[in-house]
Amino acid sequence: MSPLIVIAAVAIRSENVLIARRGPNQKLAGLWEFPGGKLEAGETPELCLAREIAEEFGVDVRVGAFLARNLHHHDDGAIDLRAYRVEWPDTEYQPVEHDAVRWVQRGEILRYDLAPADVPIAKAVRALLEPL
Repeated sequence: MSPLIVIAAVAIRSENVLIARRGPNQKLAGLWEFPGGKLEAGETPELCLAREIAEEFGVDVRVGAFLARNLHHHDDGAIDLRAYRVEWPDTEYQPVEHDAVRWVQRGEILRYDLAPADVPIAKAVRALLEPL
């Protein structure tokens, strides 16, 4: 069976990165993640991410460059998590599936209880933001 393709948003402001905690009625409830969702048939990753963020937060994002990818195997199968940089607007948003959203410093991101598939993405983002 092919892995489920999931597209994740990496929003960065200065040295802060946006993460969201999965709500109580969600699979992996209580774990933090980069928001996003499943790629639907006929969608590009960019369209998927823009749609998912609009549905889950009520905001329009501009999807930028591909950042990182992680093929994560779990008991039910596999997830092909593909992360893209997004420009997150400085406006109010209302999370639908998440019960908390935080902008965290790059050095703090791995201190959060991240979903297993998101950990390698967080490491790649932290490395990207390391000072030269």
